[in-house]
Amino acid sequence: MATPTRRRAVEFTAGIMTAGLLLTACGGNGGGGDDDDVTLRFAWWGSDARHQNTQEIIDAFEEENPHITIEADYGEWDGYWDSLATQTAADDAPDIIQMDELYLREYADRGSLLDLSDVDVSQFDETVVDSGRTEGGLYGITIGINAFTMLANPDLFDEAGVDLPDDSTWTWDDYAEIAAEISENVEGAWGSGNFDETGGFQTWTRQQGGHLSNAEGELGFSVEDAESYFQFMLDLMEDGASPPASAQSEDQAVSPDESMTTTGEVAMRPWWSNQAVALTESSGAELELLRFPSPTGNAADAAPWYKSSMFLSGYAGTDHPDEVQEFIDFFVNSEEAALIDMAERGIPPNTEIRELITEELDGAELRVAEFIEDLEPDLGEAEPVPAMGGSAFPDILYRYHDEVLHGRMSPAEAAEAMHAEMESEIQ
Repeated sequence: MATPTRRRAVEFTAGIMTAGLLLTACGGNGGGGDDDDVTLRFAWWGSDARHQNTQEIIDAFEEENPHITIEADYGEWDGYWDSLATQTAADDAPDIIQMDELYLREYADRGSLLDLSDVDVSQFDETVVDSGRTEGGLYGITIGINAFTMLANPDLFDEAGVDLPDDSTWTWDDYAEIAAEISENVEGAWGSGNFDETGGFQTWTRQQGGHLSNAEGELGFSVEDAESYFQFMLDLMEDGASPPASAQSEDQAVSPDESMTTTGEVAMRPWWSNQAVALTESSGAELELLRFPSPTGNAADAAPWYKSSMFLSGYAGTDHPDEVQEFIDFFVNSEEAALIDMAERGIPPNTEIRELITEELDGAELRVAEFIEDLEPDLGEAEPVPAMGGSAFPDILYRYHDEVLHGRMSPAEAAEAMHAEMESEIQ
């Protein structure tokens, strides 16, 4: 899956808002019963493996529901959102939409998404359900979960003569000390890598009691939160615990399989847990998934959360809302679908299905599943759906992060400017 936070935000046309106001004419007419033939369009992005898995799931669903035909409409991340915006503006969006959290509110708040309250989420963790909910309703059903993890290379720890930390008790001070020691002891490598995922900043703000954006769709962090984050990143670099600014900028611009984690140049670096499998394979190291440090050394104060790797949403203008929810229910709750997709879209959110899948996993995939399971007792509240306009936040964060590391702005200046710019993006 392409990393959403590295992509340019899609600008919506005024026509989408207009389309959202006109949906009452075509939405909610119920579709047909079991004796009527129904055709639904399903759009998703992903790799060839995902396309193959999804088509097999469609085939299994159609076999159980011969009156429903699912037409596939898939492609790559690039171009997906432009196409969806154009289709939505023309009142011709797919009935079933693979949705990313960055865009969920932007479509939901314009009235373009179907309330999915009839989908069975009784076996989902409540925070997982809430990640697809706005104040208006449930507009996204999670189809895979992951969590932000500090991915560690034990080979570099061994080379440095440093023990892996107890990740249930370590603090940010511990992290900085360990990273500096590894950098000092291993030539050509650093203890800490770049925190270029939005999840790093989200984790930091959650530990201060905030969020990237709050449940009301407003900014959920303070200028002081941002300043302390930038200061910590700057201190790591100036202490030699992380690479110089130019190397961090370069690492941010490459794909995961070309990153400094893969090349064995950093001992610790944040990644989403579902990326650990591919990174382990490409690095040749048995990478370890660690919890994030916390300010106090208390595991719950690390404020972990389950992130939806992606959602399934329904188009509010569909002629067949019942069948749309029936298919989504099959996708997330059936053993047939789970045994086809396995962990390709992340660990299944249905806890019973998760147990079934875990029995079939091994190696890095099993370590990811166990990491997800081990976090559950210490989970914090769900991360609110990103603010409308929040799809621009990642690029803004990266830009000010670079300004600080390259010495063009102080942490305080960058924090003030970033907060103001993000606030101006909220619609």
